[in-house]
Amino acid sequence: MDTLIDIFSNEATYRLLTIVILSIFLGIEVISRVPSVLHTPLMSGANAIHGVVVIGAIIVMGKAASDDYLALTLGFLAVILGTLNVVGGFVVTDRMLEMFSKKKKKQS
Repeated sequence: MDTLIDIFSNEATYRLLTIVILSIFLGIEVISRVPSVLHTPLMSGANAIHGVVVIGAIIVMGKAASDDYLALTLGFLAVILGTLNVVGGFVVTDRMLEMFSKKKKKQS
């Protein structure tokens, strides 16, 4: 197994790491500029998009060797956390849509 120093000595890894760090800063900048009224609808939609993360994690787990415990563990965690995010996105969206539906009158 490669050591951590060997993994980060690759130039392509530096590029990918730079892209990830820049995308984090870009994401923070974009989200900070969104008005607070729009946060809930945008976040519920973004959480629902995390289904792609779940599919990607399942693919990674399927392609990983049976003795690569790091890849299997990270893939399993990605499936669990991505699923929680997807379900949370649908729950928030459902609650949001209930706020705009007409309330039924109680019959007494």
